[in-house]
Amino acid sequence: MHSKVIFFDIDGTIWDENHKIPKSTVETIRLLKENGHKTFICSGRARGNIIDERLLNIGFDGIIAACGNHIEMDGEVLYENILSDELVEKSLNVTTQQHIPVVLEGPEYHWFDIEKFSGDPYTNKLKKVLKDKAVPLENYEGKIVINKFSGDITEDTDMNVVEKELGEYFDFLIHEGDVIEFVPKNTSKATGIKKVCEILNIKHQDTFAIGDSINDVEMLEYVNTGIAMGNCTQPARKVADYVTTSLWEDGIYNAMKHFELI
Repeated sequence: MHSKVIFFDIDGTIWDENHKIPKSTVETIRLLKENGHKTFICSGRARGNIIDERLLNIGFDGIIAACGNHIEMDGEVLYENILSDELVEKSLNVTTQQHIPVVLEGPEYHWFDIEKFSGDPYTNKLKKVLKDKAVPLENYEGKIVINKFSGDITEDTDMNVVEKELGEYFDFLIHEGDVIEFVPKNTSKATGIKKVCEILNIKHQDTFAIGDSINDVEMLEYVNTGIAMGNCTQPARKVADYVTTSLWEDGIYNAMKHFELI
């Protein structure tokens, strides 16, 4: 069988909100590899937050992290886009003025002040998962090495000001619950996939992607075959070429079976 490359979102695709992974998903990755296909994680998470052994031990060939701004294969970094010190400083000035608590996301560390998120379960979980890789941001003196950042829009935030000040540098992805991702302009999971294809000399017709949410839209549109999980959001469903079953109904296995990749 002709070799294909499949790009997998993490949250809502590989694992659920409790970080549980269906056995059928692990088995599917093994079967794909046996059949000579390549598999990549393709996530909005920065690499510093892709550290769970359950995920890394599945056997993916590579990782696209931080919405296309970090690429590695077989443990070797192939591409890295780091925000300049000036842009980090400007971003922090704007988000502080606009009452947006932020999580700065890097290939190794994350910077954030947990108390500014007033008990937000996501940041509590992040602190627990990252341990000493989660660094307090207030009064931090060292170099901040990040690919992107996220924040919470509050009632005191004026998004017009944020867009005016930072719109030329970032694309804004606004998620449910007023969470906003600041992704370097014109980068996405799709641009990460494009780079991987250039580096590895992969034909576009051999690309598949599978995801479930708004930050998967560009990747599902870009690849030759975009697959949405049965538990996906409307934007992902709208652009997908095929909608499989949900995560716990063996969605990944059924999709790969449908396209005769396993």
